[in-house]
Amino acid sequence: MIPAIQQPEAPEDVSGPEEIRKQLAQIGERDDAAIDPAEAALLLAGLDHPDVDVFGYRRHLAGLAADVAALGHRGNTLEGRAWAVARVLFERHGYQGDRSSYDNMDNADLISVIDRKMGIPVSLGILYIHVARSMNWVVEGLNFPSHFLLRLDGEGERAIVDPFDDGAILEPPALRDLAKQVLGTNTEMDRAWFEPVGNRSVLLRLQNNIRTRALQNGELDRGAEVTRRMILIAPGSKGLQRDLGMVEAHRGNVGAAIEAFHLFLETAPVGAERAEAEQMLSKLRLALN
Repeated sequence: MIPAIQQPEAPEDVSGPEEIRKQLAQIGERDDAAIDPAEAALLLAGLDHPDVDVFGYRRHLAGLAADVAALGHRGNTLEGRAWAVARVLFERHGYQGDRSSYDNMDNADLISVIDRKMGIPVSLGILYIHVARSMNWVVEGLNFPSHFLLRLDGEGERAIVDPFDDGAILEPPALRDLAKQVLGTNTEMDRAWFEPVGNRSVLLRLQNNIRTRALQNGELDRGAEVTRRMILIAPGSKGLQRDLGMVEAHRGNVGAAIEAFHLFLETAPVGAERAEAEQMLSKLRLALN
């Protein structure tokens, strides 16, 4: 059995938004391998549920892991591992993909996902990752576009799993159909789609679902707030500072926009994004005069 990545023990006391932000900033300083996606996703959701006991949701995650452990005798084969996780998440606990209101932002809020037992591929994928890794099974998120998938390993074998479809194992024909469904009928498969992504990237993908929908709805304040949360967990992703600068500029928050563009330009390479940021910065400075 391949050993799981050792995760730091999660704190049990979350006293409020400021404490949560401190914990998220600590996550942002960790190596990618030391990040627990489910714990981080709970903390991110906790910022929108200030009156909720996050520890209670940690107990639920622990319960999911315990239920899979009770079926662990099936984990000697790849099919057995996939069966055990699917049995617990999608049958016993009733999680399912939200097909009727996919764009509902609750689907990317892990607290709401646990309450509603519904989510989108990446939020359900985080739960799948949590229970599989609790058994020391190797599972990774994949770089598949527009639809989050997982790669589950088992005794020299690998399977591509769709957490949105009750943990179904997808064979090549089904993967081709999915690619055409989300990207168009002329889509050709790309090997890069099946490259694993890190824990931080999974969390950013989760948050980007919320941010994208907020901005589409014209909720600029919400878009700026979520971008700041993304920066907390991924301070090295300077492109997020550019994104924040754009949102703050549209909000008319000139000072915050200037600060964000300055941070982006500190390390931005020569290119179109740098040139655009420099142009925006010049316009913002003129606005202050």
